[in-house]
Amino acid sequence: MQSPFGPGTGSCLERLETFMAEVMRETGASIGLLYLLPPGERMLRLALMCGVSHEIAAPWARVCVDASSPVPDAMRDGQLVWLSSQEEVARRYPQLGLVLPYDFMLAAAPLVGGGQARGGIALLWPAWHPPRLSPRQLDAVTAYCRHTGDLLEETAALGRPLLPPAEPWRIAAPVTEASPGQARAALDFTERLPVGCCALDLSGRITFINSAGIQLVGADAAYLAGNRLWEVLPWLHAPVCEERYRAAVITRQPTSFTAVRPPDTSLLFQLYPGANGISVHITPAAQQTDPVQAAPAGEPVGAMALYHLTHLAVALAEAVGVQDVVDLVADQIVPAFGPQGLVLMTTEEGRLHVTGYRGYRPDFVSRFDGTPLSAPTPATYALACGEPAFYPTFADFQHAYPDAPQFEARSAWAFLPLTASGHLIGSLVLSYDRPRPFPTAERALLTSLAGLIAQALDRARLYDAEHALAYTLQKSLLPHALPHIAGLEVAARYRPAGHGMDIGGDFYDLIHPTPTTAVAVIGDVQGHNSTAAALMGQVRTAVHSYATTGTSPSDLLACTNRLLSDLNAGLFTSCLTVHLDLPHHRARLASAGHPPPLLRHPDGHTEILRLPPGLLLGIEPDTDYPTHDIPLPPGAVLVLYTDGLIEIPGTDIDDTTNNLAHHLSQTPAQDLDDLAETLIRHAELSAPNHDDIALLLIRPHKE
Repeated sequence: MQSPFGPGTGSCLERLETFMAEVMRETGASIGLLYLLPPGERMLRLALMCGVSHEIAAPWARVCVDASSPVPDAMRDGQLVWLSSQEEVARRYPQLGLVLPYDFMLAAAPLVGGGQARGGIALLWPAWHPPRLSPRQLDAVTAYCRHTGDLLEETAALGRPLLPPAEPWRIAAPVTEASPGQARAALDFTERLPVGCCALDLSGRITFINSAGIQLVGADAAYLAGNRLWEVLPWLHAPVCEERYRAAVITRQPTSFTAVRPPDTSLLFQLYPGANGISVHITPAAQQTDPVQAAPAGEPVGAMALYHLTHLAVALAEAVGVQDVVDLVADQIVPAFGPQGLVLMTTEEGRLHVTGYRGYRPDFVSRFDGTPLSAPTPATYALACGEPAFYPTFADFQHAYPDAPQFEARSAWAFLPLTASGHLIGSLVLSYDRPRPFPTAERALLTSLAGLIAQALDRARLYDAEHALAYTLQKSLLPHALPHIAGLEVAARYRPAGHGMDIGGDFYDLIHPTPTTAVAVIGDVQGHNSTAAALMGQVRTAVHSYATTGTSPSDLLACTNRLLSDLNAGLFTSCLTVHLDLPHHRARLASAGHPPPLLRHPDGHTEILRLPPGLLLGIEPDTDYPTHDIPLPPGAVLVLYTDGLIEIPGTDIDDTTNNLAHHLSQTPAQDLDDLAETLIRHAELSAPNHDDIALLLIRPHKE
């Protein structure tokens, strides 16, 4: 069998499945979800799942490492996340509670290999589970995370990292094998019962129904087999039927509903969930309380679609830039809403440009990139008239557009205009492998979906415009190159923050006021927007001016502080300045609330320079900043940085500073540029970068 995790990973897949089966068995969890983080990416992907269907798990098939969600939080904090009730889920993760309004317990844990977070696992239990994990269960989860983390590190070290498959791989729970005689006896048993017996797999599809069940629902066995009851029986189209199935899978608790088979036969459906499916007991309902009535004309929307729409609406509200929206739409709609293909197009300078797609070959989609809005195509027509267009069959599509191309077996299409506040945003094209009638309710659902996407794209465009302006401003204010100073080797790096916080106020500078001195400065203006970037430029200019005149480190900070107080910008700034005496190999340092610098001695041992911190700039006009004098011999490396290099949510900053110092002492320092990249990479692997990082390395040497 070809491994879904890539070539040469077949045995690793078997080990992953074994580890998952063991932790499910040892902990008694009902559902397990394994997420992997591909190298260099920031999107967790669902790789393995047990006890749940693809359809239910679809909204969480991809989760950003920056998201407020149990698995990313466990990875950021480096510890187990435990949710003991529906109320706690709703309080800590309202988006999850909104889409899964059921009572269950959940644990999420990180998978760490080689000191790097490589993924995570989520495990679910029914509500009757004790409010805490037992020591044995905790040991099982810990062992699973250790074994899986080691496996992920092992494959990565060999150059064959385990990559998530295109579709999550589902492993079945162990089942008791039945002999032919036992199977025959079980079938005879169900046939003798006067009540209906029906078996559903975890996707809700019928795998078995006895004769009594066939008579009660009034349909042929061949017609029902492999289908979902609520999809093939019109009188079960109401959302409650699908919702009860979904509740049974998630909670692993029995549930029921009543329905009326026309004209007036009331039936009670009792659902008994298990690890691999659901047993359904069907009997005439003696008494009915709010039974499901026959669906009115125009098929109603299923519960799963409504939950997916709710999830997407909340996720789109959190998306920041246009690419965030595009990725979210492309990754969520195909698995959640049923199309086999998707193309998202946005308008720009009178043309439609493809910004995202799924289920198509690149060469096919590229033909439509840059289509003029005046071209006679279904996408431009839907956008021009502001009305969606639905084509249930290829014949319908070809009748409207005789030259329309057909991709593979696509047989139905929906062209949805994206407009918001009177603006033309773009078009969303969905395609399906089989003819699709597009009943009224589904058309309304897809139209609502298009409206949500258009509003999100409209907001994202505004953000991207402001982001581009602020980024240009920030780049122009940072030094393009550092001066060459005899007797001094330097390296500098700047890394913007992660998701939604790309612009900040971190800065650095190196000034050469006299032939025998140099001044190094690093700082961090509070905030992540164009205001912070603009203030950073003012601070850097002021510091540069004072340093050029030979001002001492303490006076430099005091003067800059008074200037910031006079500006009354409402933002505070941390700053560290270092005056270098090059002939005598000494340095004088002063700090305004900035993280302590590190000093790597020529022999490799590293110390943290705990300077008197001083107040942040801009708080109190009359503040003193003490100066600290240290030797800086040739071969020593002075490391100046902003807090983005050491901040890890949930971790004490002293611990992360000590960790950085230890890493610096163990890292070769022959080349400062290589050392700078190593330190940045160490920070990125330790946790997602929620803050900017500025880094300045200084090493004196003999001329």
